[in-house]
Amino acid sequence: MAFDVARVRGLFPALGDGWVHLDSPAGMQVPEQVATAVATALRAPVSGPGGLFPASQRSAAILEAARRSIADLVGAHPAGVVLGPSAAVLLQRLAEVVSENWVLGDEVIVSRLDHPANVAPWRRAAQRSGAAVRWAEVDIETCELPEWQYRELIGERTQVVAVTAASGAVGTRPDIRQIAEFASAVDALVVVDASFAAPFLPLDITAMGADVVAVSATSWGGPPVGALVFRDPALLDRWSSVSLDPAARGQERLELGPHAYPLLAGLVASVDYLAALDDTAKGPRRERLLTSLGSVKAYQAGLLAGVTTGLRALPKVMVIGDAMRRVPTMAFTVNGMKARDVVDHLLRGGVCAFSDPGTHDVFAVLGVGEVGGAVRIGLAHYTTTVEVERLLGAVDELG
Repeated sequence: MAFDVARVRGLFPALGDGWVHLDSPAGMQVPEQVATAVATALRAPVSGPGGLFPASQRSAAILEAARRSIADLVGAHPAGVVLGPSAAVLLQRLAEVVSENWVLGDEVIVSRLDHPANVAPWRRAAQRSGAAVRWAEVDIETCELPEWQYRELIGERTQVVAVTAASGAVGTRPDIRQIAEFASAVDALVVVDASFAAPFLPLDITAMGADVVAVSATSWGGPPVGALVFRDPALLDRWSSVSLDPAARGQERLELGPHAYPLLAGLVASVDYLAALDDTAKGPRRERLLTSLGSVKAYQAGLLAGVTTGLRALPKVMVIGDAMRRVPTMAFTVNGMKARDVVDHLLRGGVCAFSDPGTHDVFAVLGVGEVGGAVRIGLAHYTTTVEVERLLGAVDELG
């Protein structure tokens, strides 16, 4: 494997600002090739698809290429790829159509580990239909999401199991395959939000056992575009259409349109960027993605181990969670200090990080709000050991 972080950093004009960007949970910086692809498409004549003239054919080609790129990323068929402005918007649409025939007594299972994008739509759908919401809980010591609890949570009336592939708050990676096996026993729909996992892990929708996978391109430096990927494209014809086009078929049934074609061109470029992170990767794009993301996973594991060990060595710092499987996102507290004050100190040292008050989602369950909130950081493809040392040095200055 050949992951050259210096080469990767050269792809990002934004990194010339001198800051240490540990803000990847809000989205990575944008590679030059993505910005160029969007700008080029904006300058070219592009119309709506369906016409015989070149501008119309260009938009159709961009749309097809965008579906193929996401299909390669997730290991699916392009016919099962739905595109939209964000994963959150698409998950809301999915919840609306899936829940149309729910009745009193039906159930949906969500988790405390998930981002609100894969919780709020299902809670709203349950409220409208009278269905019950059941919660999978996290282990407050490790922040893991024990899969065994799903054996008890999932029942004959379970319609949907919504779960994250990786937490954008504490980095935990649940055992999706095991959860999906429990859900398949009652034919429940398994909806996996892989937005925070996609930049760091090779994804395979079949191996996961997921029925639907959601991703957000901003998480890996792509444009503001989201996608839902269906393992079985035939599922798309099971529910009502939300499209403004009465003739919409397949994935178009969940797309309002018209698409932002320049952003879709940037989406294609962003997946190509992921496929080239390992400059020795060869073969079709799917194979190059698996190789490159495998290299990223190995590189990030080393960085994450360094920052985790370094923070735990500081007497006033408590790292939140200790999951065995995780992506390079984490949170910590500093004894006697509010998180926003820690972040202010980091800013003076040129380090970008977030503070979370700890009053919502997984942090609320962990009681983080009672100690002044948590500092959130996330590593990116372009993060270096020098930048990790700058973070550790800045935190160490707090005493």
